[in-house]
Amino acid sequence: MRAADIEKLVSVGRPQVAHDGSFAVFAASRPDLTANRAVGQLWRVDLPDGAPRRLTRGTADAAPRLSPDGARIAFLRGDAKARPQVHVVAAAGGEPVQATDAALGVSEFAWSPDGATLAYLARVAEPGRYGTVDGLGADAEAPRRITGIRWHANGLGYLADRPTHLFVVAAPDPLAEPFYEPAPAVLPEGEEPPKRTVIASAPRQLTSGSDDHAGLAFSGGEILTSRDAIESDRRDLRTVLIAVAADGSGERTVLDRSAGLSLSGLEVAADGTIAVLADEVGDAGQDFIAPGVGLWLLEDEGPRRLTDADTIDLGEVGSHITAYGDDFLVQDRTRGRVRLVRVTREGEISELLGGDVEVTGHAAAGDRVVAAVATPTTFGELVLVSGGSVRPLTGFGSAIGQTGLAEPTEFTATARDGYPVHGWVAAPEGEGPFPVILQIHGGPFASYGVHLFDETQVLVDAGYAVVYCNPRGSAGYGRAHGRSIRGAMGTVDHTDVMDFLHGALDADPRLDGSRVGIMGGSYGGYLTAWIIAHEHRFAGAIVERGFLEPTSFQGTSDIGSFFGDEYVGVSPDDIARQSPMAVVGRVTTPTLVIHSELDYRCPLEQATRYYSALKRQGTPAELLIFPGENHELTRSGQPRHRVERFAAVLDWWERMLPPEA
Repeated sequence: MRAADIEKLVSVGRPQVAHDGSFAVFAASRPDLTANRAVGQLWRVDLPDGAPRRLTRGTADAAPRLSPDGARIAFLRGDAKARPQVHVVAAAGGEPVQATDAALGVSEFAWSPDGATLAYLARVAEPGRYGTVDGLGADAEAPRRITGIRWHANGLGYLADRPTHLFVVAAPDPLAEPFYEPAPAVLPEGEEPPKRTVIASAPRQLTSGSDDHAGLAFSGGEILTSRDAIESDRRDLRTVLIAVAADGSGERTVLDRSAGLSLSGLEVAADGTIAVLADEVGDAGQDFIAPGVGLWLLEDEGPRRLTDADTIDLGEVGSHITAYGDDFLVQDRTRGRVRLVRVTREGEISELLGGDVEVTGHAAAGDRVVAAVATPTTFGELVLVSGGSVRPLTGFGSAIGQTGLAEPTEFTATARDGYPVHGWVAAPEGEGPFPVILQIHGGPFASYGVHLFDETQVLVDAGYAVVYCNPRGSAGYGRAHGRSIRGAMGTVDHTDVMDFLHGALDADPRLDGSRVGIMGGSYGGYLTAWIIAHEHRFAGAIVERGFLEPTSFQGTSDIGSFFGDEYVGVSPDDIARQSPMAVVGRVTTPTLVIHSELDYRCPLEQATRYYSALKRQGTPAELLIFPGENHELTRSGQPRHRVERFAAVLDWWERMLPPEA
């Protein structure tokens, strides 16, 4: 796979299945170099054996949701100003109708049970900001007064001056008469010309104030959503869940902070039972490390957990709940896979879809379950699970499969203390010996998996063997594995990564142990910077979007108010003991530092301070900064920047670690 082949990486979003199980709809998306953005449309496939067909022709149509009767599909599409707005189209296809006209766009939405109304979440700008006054640019706005401990978020920017609120609007009829642009006309003196009509009905705002709202689901005549207030002194991750009357008559609290839960998913079953994905963050509201996200039911007696925190992990990005009869479907992350499991209300668990897959979304109707999956040979496909069998519904992976993919070999090494370290080795065709790149993932409570990974494939295509693993601190191996580096970053995670590398070199004669490089992003950038201060065997290193200086992270990162406190501690001694900046003076390995200007998760100053220290002490170093990008550059950045980044990475390794010795 070459860098430009990212255009063939088609991802499949969360599907929807008609109530009678007759068809499914989903969104597919991919990077496009010409458009320099992610592009995608809605698709429909008739079940059980129909061929998928494109349903819409927008630039970036996403997040389809079927109406309760299955006759209409609501989805997000950018308007004339590229703001995501809810649109509605007939389920059989046709011209979509715009349903919302939110000034800053819509983030989430849901159908009412009767299909007559759409609820949605949208940010509401403080007057005078974000284009609310024509001609008033951002540089001329009034100053922002900040009194809380949070003020910005990666990929967004400032928070407090544009809280997210809940709205309802009548669902438009896609078969109704369209709106027309008013023609110029001579009007009587004092009469205003008619304005262009964009949406059929005016929305009603149901919440107000400075608090943010996230997640929404109808429950009878109420809408469930969480309420989040910016704290004045200390971060609190506990969720407050409220129920807002859809007619605007009031609201009530369903779950308060005393429950000690942080919610990440919400579903209402047909009988009104409320199910949530949640983890316990403790009375102080900050215990987020290896959180043990589980399935809970909100009952009159209080929340009841259905899954075990130590053996079931429902915290994969994109995890959600599907009501399935009286039971629920959820995604369990384990050993580099994400399987689909069924959970009864008594907590009994059975696997519906497993093996070498990562389930990224699911839906169900009757006995038919449709899942979006990623596999070792494809970035995203839709499959039908029915009657104990699994059959593919799409074949998006055929294009990327023709580029030449390396099949990684699964491997488990034994760490120096006897602990098993699980990972993979991917190598070019042939006998070698090949130079080796040690890759380290972010998180730290994340994991490498079995899905097709462009970072690995591009390096293998360039002639490198790639070694990558899930050391202690990673997700998918139980809570004890994930929590083992709390207050001990740069200890067993460091030795696990190195022992896995040594084990792979000893086990595979194709790998040239005398020619090795190291690279990682985010927490992987942290561990790369830490390791090259303690190990000097590497020909070069790439430190990307790294967590490098815990002290300044506190006042610059969007998660700085709690992340470093929980992982490295708060005392100066604890911070110094685990800080790459504290040991940067030991680094002699040539290092490329890569960062993005708008990264608010690991802010740019983390990179510039580290780079400056390397240069001051005479360590060979280069700094590559991407404008207009945030922490998600490698996953969802502008396609041209992603290709340019690959070019810079390959150029660095060509100079530091040539494929041909």
